[in-house]
Amino acid sequence: MEHDAYAALRIPNFRWFSLSLWSLTIALQIQAVVVGWQVYEMTRDPLALGFVGLAEALPFIAVALYAGHVADRMDRKLVAMIAYGALVVCSLALVWISMSPEILARGPWPIYAVIFLTGIARSFARPASFALSVLLVPREIYTNATSWRTSIWQFGAVTGPAIGGFLYALRGPVLAHATVAALLAAGSFFFSRINAPPLLPVIDETPIGQSLTMGFRFLWGQPVLLGAMTLDLFSVLFGGAIALLPIFAKEILHVGPEGLGMLRAAPAAGSVLMSLFLAHRPPFRRAGAALLLNVALFGICMIAFGLSRSFALSLFVLFASGAVDNISIVIRSTLLQARTPQSMLGRVSSVNAIFIGSSNEIGAFESGLAAKIMGVVPSVVFGGVMTLLVVAVTAWKVPQLRRLKEIT
Repeated sequence: MEHDAYAALRIPNFRWFSLSLWSLTIALQIQAVVVGWQVYEMTRDPLALGFVGLAEALPFIAVALYAGHVADRMDRKLVAMIAYGALVVCSLALVWISMSPEILARGPWPIYAVIFLTGIARSFARPASFALSVLLVPREIYTNATSWRTSIWQFGAVTGPAIGGFLYALRGPVLAHATVAALLAAGSFFFSRINAPPLLPVIDETPIGQSLTMGFRFLWGQPVLLGAMTLDLFSVLFGGAIALLPIFAKEILHVGPEGLGMLRAAPAAGSVLMSLFLAHRPPFRRAGAALLLNVALFGICMIAFGLSRSFALSLFVLFASGAVDNISIVIRSTLLQARTPQSMLGRVSSVNAIFIGSSNEIGAFESGLAAKIMGVVPSVVFGGVMTLLVVAVTAWKVPQLRRLKEIT
């Protein structure tokens, strides 16, 4: 049968989900750029940038298992809507802080507090929205839906940083944070338009403590899934150079907030083009080898970025890193959808969020700490080398992943 590159987009519910994802992604990417620049301008300390990531990751991890349990027991659409509403409130709080010199005079701690609450909201939004999105398309087009979902997310991630840098340079953080609030509200509206399939009644008297750990126990029996998630966790953990981009933009490449927006957008631009390419091709026939190869290429890109002193070269390397990273995202997400029972999607995706979703923020803290200790450039090069080591160890320890063919 001929491959239909637009199969997922022909489904109205998936289109509403995609519009919501695009709006929310643009908003959160603007917020990341603006908060990073704000905090670095206030402190001139790379460790302070690391604390931004830590402030979001710690609450995200702390409530992730419970959030997954809730997503498998309650109306997933309602859970996601409440979480998105909380994100709107947090963005409005950042507007208020940015308009209050007396609050800013206290340092970055009020911003960290809001980001802490943002982490909690994201922790509930992620498993609920992911588990719901899987129900919007038939199983046979999971890979196609994943490619489009990734493409749409990354397209938002391209435009978000560029808009954030432009708005900050134009009018400072207040306008940027207000734009974030408006986009989050729009994303919530689009999400509300999804005609979600009802969650089947759960007849399960499992104690909540046992239910919270079921995602881990399921993954422990799935070496391919566990290997793919572990690989991504440590590669992102050690390859978290994105958190240090304000330093590269200001002190190494000398390109200002506009240049920072372009640097933040470059990986997403590469990912968008790769997503479009993957959507127009059939599923991988050697998915495991492709995953390992592309994570290794991601590590090489991080090493090259750390050593670059050219803005154009840095943009190109970050663009390439986004392209190869997208392949690993599509393979891992398709594996997660295809091999997880629907009744456990919330809990398993919450564990995935701990592995993957928080690894960016923990990686940001690791990068800030490493930069404080080793210096900015050595820390990025070190992270790329460690990513290559993680690939080698994973290929050795998880032969099932190395030999994985088509995802079924």
